[in-house]
Amino acid sequence: MSHSSLQAIAPVLPAESAPASAPRLRRRRLSPARIGVYAFLFSAALYFLLPLYVMIITSFKSMDEIRSGNVFALPLLATVEPWQQAWSQVSGGFWNSVAITVPSTIIPILLGAINGYALSFWRPRGANILFGVLLAGAFIPVQVMIYPLVWMMARAGVFGSLPAIVLVHVIFGMPIMTLLFRNYYASVPHELFQAARIDGGGFWRIFIQVMLPMSLPIVVVAAIMQVTGVWNDYILGLVFAGRDNAPMTVQLNNVINTTTGLRLYNVNMAATMLTAAVPLAIYFVSGRWFVRGIAAGAVKG
Repeated sequence: MSHSSLQAIAPVLPAESAPASAPRLRRRRLSPARIGVYAFLFSAALYFLLPLYVMIITSFKSMDEIRSGNVFALPLLATVEPWQQAWSQVSGGFWNSVAITVPSTIIPILLGAINGYALSFWRPRGANILFGVLLAGAFIPVQVMIYPLVWMMARAGVFGSLPAIVLVHVIFGMPIMTLLFRNYYASVPHELFQAARIDGGGFWRIFIQVMLPMSLPIVVVAAIMQVTGVWNDYILGLVFAGRDNAPMTVQLNNVINTTTGLRLYNVNMAATMLTAAVPLAIYFVSGRWFVRGIAAGAVKG
């Protein structure tokens, strides 16, 4: 074989001393800091999941099995009778909560989106002062405003009705909704708004055709926050809804804190799980959308 042929095939031959092209993956060592983080996360998960586990298994036990005292044991003979009995007691409150939550979520989100859009792009006179007032309203304790609202609604003749409790949730939900949408729209390039203005777009046309289609991430965040807050509310529903419109949380309290008859722990646990079903379902279904919405600009501004 000629010398030129050897030179031609030389690059094809692998060199034994050449370093590997792909670096070897090193195993992560468990440092004390990493062990501490894992221990904290495990403890936090156990702290929140253990009561949920006890509630679920207790709701499927009979009272005789509960009296045996083994709280963490699985039911020997599972029964759905406590769930049926619990639903019969809180089903009215469930539909009341639905009737309260739907308008109390849609209206504040719509008003918050309009307010945030106006404060971010149109900037009317006194916009900063108005935004500061709305922001301050988000941090006023609910208890401080109860008596004035009761007095005004009693004078208006709507106290103890469905419109009253919806109006209260709209009032307390609009400041935080405005803050969310204002910060989200502040992260939108202003050139987009200017281009829409050059094309002849007005206030409502730009809002409906340009801003709303871009607002899905923050709408999901706002909906999760508002639905969870309204559904879990107790004090406002107790004060403003009235007996005929009492939400599920109020009826749950009536079931658990009854002073007559035998205390049925399995029924109480089942009623609690039914009350928490909607927030839990929202968390498991929309949790990742909540994180995406926050990352998309919910806290920018």
